[in-house]
Amino acid sequence: MIAIRGLKKRLGAKQVLDGVDLDVATGQTVVVAGPSGTGKSVLLKHVLGLIRADEGSIEVDGEEVVGRRERLEWVGLLGVEHVKPASLSGGMRKRVGLARAIAMDPRFMLYDEPTTGLDPIMADVIDQLIRSLQRRLGVTSIVVTHDMHSAFKIGDRIAMLLGGRIVFNGTPAEMRDTQDPVVRQFLEGSSQGPIQPV
Repeated sequence: MIAIRGLKKRLGAKQVLDGVDLDVATGQTVVVAGPSGTGKSVLLKHVLGLIRADEGSIEVDGEEVVGRRERLEWVGLLGVEHVKPASLSGGMRKRVGLARAIAMDPRFMLYDEPTTGLDPIMADVIDQLIRSLQRRLGVTSIVVTHDMHSAFKIGDRIAMLLGGRIVFNGTPAEMRDTQDPVVRQFLEGSSQGPIQPV
């Protein structure tokens, strides 16, 4: 269980996070979505302990956050153990990254834009890997993305971050059905509406 309470962070003159509250239940995948520059990656860095919050707390399994062979077979890359990184495609590099991450049987996985830069077919491969690893390992995951096609495939829940706060938190079906004008504008990719392009 990951519990984020009242998380605040100012970077320079900008209040990036302004009281974020979010729960991620054990074994659940929560996607954090939102427009570019809204603090999704900053939130992830707090969970990792790379950035110290100005206010608020993050607990992982009730504690405050202040050597095996890589799992290449699980990610469809058996036989590439000796291939140099420069010889791998973008999709293969992402899968090697996943294999490294799961080598130690983690209980938590944090993904930052896992499908960025991939064609739609390879993005779907990565989405399916994330879901299969979640089922196989029972890991608790947070995925930061603005790729809503991916978010709907991999998320048990989707939280939308805007203005430093979570403005929506629900299942993919609840997000698809919402009439909230902010969420609708983001889902429809419209420049017209309450969210002003930056």
